Amino acid sequence: MNIKDIGGEFALIDRVTRRGGAIVGIGDDAAVLKYTDKRYQLLTTDMLCEGDHFNLQWSTPKQVGMKSMEVNVSDIAAMGGLPTYAAISLSLRPDTSVEFMDAFYEGLYESADRHGVKIVGGDTTHASIMVVNVALMGVVEKERLSLRSHAKRGDLICVTGDLGKSMAGLELLKAGVPGDTKAHLEPKCRLKEARIIGKHCNAMIDVSDGLASEVNHICKESGVGGIVFRKMIPLSKSTVESAIKLCKDPYNYALNGGEDYELIFTIPEKDLKKVKVNCPITVVGEILADKEGVKIESGGSKTALKGGYDHFA
Repeated sequence: MNIKDIGGEFALIDRVTRRGGAIVGIGDDAAVLKYTDKRYQLLTTDMLCEGDHFNLQWSTPKQVGMKSMEVNVSDIAAMGGLPTYAAISLSLRPDTSVEFMDAFYEGLYESADRHGVKIVGGDTTHASIMVVNVALMGVVEKERLSLRSHAKRGDLICVTGDLGKSMAGLELLKAGVPGDTKAHLEPKCRLKEARIIGKHCNAMIDVSDGLASEVNHICKESGVGGIVFRKMIPLSKSTVESAIKLCKDPYNYALNGGEDYELIFTIPEKDLKKVKVNCPITVVGEILADKEGVKIESGGSKTALKGGYDHFA
């Protein structure tokens, strides 16, 4: 039996998980651990594999280093926290040059310095492909902790920035078509925005696997239903232009593409005006009762909100 036969990546996680030993364990963007009277400690880890999360045919070593740190900081941001210390584990091809690694660490440290992360250790080995794993610690004030599991019926579902841009860039690169690929090659997380949003939201998650997947995660962990309005999903002009070039649906990029590292959060309507950040915020849906299920509305009809990126699907 293959992993896809049991439902893919997230079904596997459910199958092997033993819960316990943490304030919040598996099922959120980071584990939440006891720390001090006023703060929790956060712990996350993310692995990037050559040929899957990055391709050295079009990503520079510096870009790989930057992306490796940004995607991990994004997990800490989604919890409302601040990153602190990181350990970097690498598998490298036997022919990897010193110059390549200098450029990789230049990008890694550039991102780390921007977010206040200190790199304190790690491990290195060799393999047929390059794999980067970052283990990142962080802290969050107890009153600022944001979880996937606290969405409430009647909350608005909101998104920072725009969606689909990373997948659009990847599709351009794969097709050899010129266009805007920066969001895929050099993603930037929303740490500053998350610190502000975390003061007011009920639930929050980062967009690593697509809007469809992330909304379903929030609804599952919170025991609620929800609806997303397709026409309200924010798309950039360049994402739409890229989709036109490739004869694809840009909304599919937003729903299923992932690696945008924007934030999805739920918040009471009365509190949305309190969120003052330096990026657009778009209301894309609403949290409903659990019995309503998780739906997407398009052209007047409602269907189950399915999809999102899955490594084993």
